Amino acid sequence: MRWTSYSSYLKTRFGMNVFRIGVDAGFSCPNRDASRSGGCTFCDGTGAVAAYQRKGEGGFHHDSPYNEAVASLIPSYGVDMKGQIERGMEFLSRRYGAEGFSLYLQSFTNTYAPVEELRRIYDEALSYGEFKEFIISTRPDCLDDDVIDLIAEYKERNYDVWVELGLQSASDRTLERINRGHDVACYVDAFKRLKERQILVSTHVIIGLPGEDIDDFCNTADLLARLKTDAVKMHNLHIAGGTAMADEYAEGKIRLLSAEEYVQSAALFLAHLRPGTIIQRLISETPAHRLIAPRDFPDKSRLISMLEKKMEEEGLYEGCLYHGD
Repeated sequence: MRWTSYSSYLKTRFGMNVFRIGVDAGFSCPNRDASRSGGCTFCDGTGAVAAYQRKGEGGFHHDSPYNEAVASLIPSYGVDMKGQIERGMEFLSRRYGAEGFSLYLQSFTNTYAPVEELRRIYDEALSYGEFKEFIISTRPDCLDDDVIDLIAEYKERNYDVWVELGLQSASDRTLERINRGHDVACYVDAFKRLKERQILVSTHVIIGLPGEDIDDFCNTADLLARLKTDAVKMHNLHIAGGTAMADEYAEGKIRLLSAEEYVQSAALFLAHLRPGTIIQRLISETPAHRLIAPRDFPDKSRLISMLEKKMEEEGLYEGCLYHGD
């Protein structure tokens, strides 16, 4: 392949098929406070939940000002982390032949609590299995030094410790437009403080945000390359029902990339990254009943095939346009 896949990294690192178990630990998000006008404009208030944790979309939080009607129909697993982990282990072993597991605190902002409460939640979750990686998804404005100190402690327990850090774009103009609630400098500061403690960092980006073009996408890749992020999760922009962005889309204020445009953009994004950056995701996957657009995108396997073909045709590979050390 023309990029460093997460699956190949895990196989090399651990010598077995390792899969992450996505867990909703019951956190909320500071950017959904009233003072932030309901959070990021692309957020539908349901949080990211692994497909095998859904039962009629169970496990979602119900505090979205945009999503009350849908939420009222959704049963919740609450914060039964033990049940979620057992369900994940069973599904991933049966479906994919998983031989090892990573614990992934996935939903919302998993550092949004006092340090001692975080310690209690982390320790409880980790007590339910033997894990290769401990992965915490959060925001750069929710990483005080005492929180980073706590996260670093888990390296001493022989886990590979990751923080998944949402950036989305290296443009402050874009971050303001999508009501992200922090700027690029905030991300850079949090990233550097994490790396000072030798914590692995995966950065989330969205390709196709309103007002951005290929130069913006490449500028975001250039920033991540200069900082030497360990991994990247790439998402094509999705419009989910019940979001502020859905209203913009309905008013004709947002144009989405076609599959061909996304593949071209993703190819150049990968080319601008630092060689060896782990690519953990290449496409968004929103459940069809919550997805407004795009409705005509190829599935994950087809899109990856299209991306491989495009990069081969244009002689591109991860890092070929990187100009750092």
